Amino acid sequence: LALERYDETTDLEEHLDAFTTQVDLFKDEDAIMCKVFPTSLKGPSLKWFTRLPSRSIDSFATLAKRFSIHFATSRPHRLTSLTLNNIYQEKREPLRAFMERFGKMTLAIRDLDPAIAMHHLTTALRPGPFVNIVCVRSHL
Repeated sequence: LALERYDETTDLEEHLDAFTTQVDLFKDEDAIMCKVFPTSLKGPSLKWFTRLPSRSIDSFATLAKRFSIHFATSRPHRLTSLTLNNIYQEKREPLRAFMERFGKMTLAIRDLDPAIAMHHLTTALRPGPFVNIVCVRSHL
């Protein structure tokens, strides 16, 4: 597998998604998925897996659930649209740099309504010609 090994410092859901995507060839082979999964682990997560009681996993769904529960504290904090209330273009920040920062933030927010993003963008920008254009276009 060309998969970075999980060591509980990254998003466990993303790891499970990446793993299941890569072993999709074996989707109907639950036992194979269970046997291949530990090859995607390292460090404490691998130690956790090797200490599971014998015959305690009856399916990949069970393994994924137990993995998710055990490493739940490793989940990244989910951002919401309220996060955008705290982002503003700094006094000397170039527009391009701010737009990159704002864009990255909006991509990290799941199911963000474009109208809400546009509202926050217009309030976060320093006054100037660009914000005037954005405001006019957002009202069309």
